[in-house]
Amino acid sequence: MVNGYSAQQIRDAEAPLLAAGEPLMQRAAAGLAREIGRVAGSVPHARILVLVGSGNNGGDALFASAVLAEGGCDVLIVPVGSRIHEDGLAAAEAAGARSADARSAHDVAELAATSVVIVDAILGTGSAADPALRGLARGIVAELVPIVTAERGTRVVAVDIPSGINPDDGSVPDAAVLPADVTVTFGAHKAGLLLPPAASLAGDIRLIDIGLGAELARAEPLVRTS
Repeated sequence: MVNGYSAQQIRDAEAPLLAAGEPLMQRAAAGLAREIGRVAGSVPHARILVLVGSGNNGGDALFASAVLAEGGCDVLIVPVGSRIHEDGLAAAEAAGARSADARSAHDVAELAATSVVIVDAILGTGSAADPALRGLARGIVAELVPIVTAERGTRVVAVDIPSGINPDDGSVPDAAVLPADVTVTFGAHKAGLLLPPAASLAGDIRLIDIGLGAELARAEPLVRTS
């Protein structure tokens, strides 16, 4: 039995742990780096293209980028939000990750064509009210979809959820969504990952335990699947 929870339930479970100073982002980032490494496999100096949005999942991806760069991966960071997690970016760059010189969706697509893994850290569960991608982020994803569906070997890892899906009800309001080979989700399964049509875009879901079990035990799941 797999339980799926709403974005608000996850935030409520995180709140007391964050208030107590628990390193939830660091736990998430460590697990994310491990799973991205598994997807990249044994390719020497594998190029990993990281699409980083403004939210906490962007921070998770940046700290994971630091771990991957320290391990010898060629990590390229593409900021696509209005801001970026500064501490995460500093850690990634100190470890050897590079900010890509990509000024358009076409530039990002050219980098993606030579990447082993694309990391989708554009939007997370904070987008539940309005998950559709917009602006540069939407343009980038629209350019990348043909690349990742052309069986060229480039794989997609989504951070927490594929950007553009509703984490609560699984709806997909716009077609601009990168289909993930692997979704690395944190704390608990988001209900939307278990529901159509979003479930078909999530790929293999890998759950990282960040210590929410005791808090979530008090919550009633939105979804239960066998």
